[in-house]
Amino acid sequence: MTHHISTMINSHPQPSEGLDKEKLAECITACFECAQVCTACADACLGEEMVAELTTCIRTDLDCSDICAATGTILSRQTGTNTDIFRAMLEACRTACGVCARECEQHAHMHEHCRICAEACRRCEDACAALLATLT
Repeated sequence: MTHHISTMINSHPQPSEGLDKEKLAECITACFECAQVCTACADACLGEEMVAELTTCIRTDLDCSDICAATGTILSRQTGTNTDIFRAMLEACRTACGVCARECEQHAHMHEHCRICAEACRRCEDACAALLATLT
């Protein structure tokens, strides 16, 4: 997936100035992957016998998924980039991923899907932080 994202970024006639294209592609990829994994984790939680005890995890997964998907979409837009909006989305995504990772880590010893989700959230959190560090 990163290959196609990088190819699209590099083919854009009006790329965003001052953005590290490699970190941008990695962040977009991490956002969309995290959105999918969080959605799948929430669904897997719904299938668990102890679903009532996973309510917070499900909600956190779904919130994180929506925020990651929106962030990936906004980061994909290069024409007329507003750095303030990029920064706000990256900060929100980094925060959501950190919260979701902490929640899933609490269940990771019992549920493999929560362990996988926590890993994807940490990867996205790191990718957002790395891209944020490049913004001027």
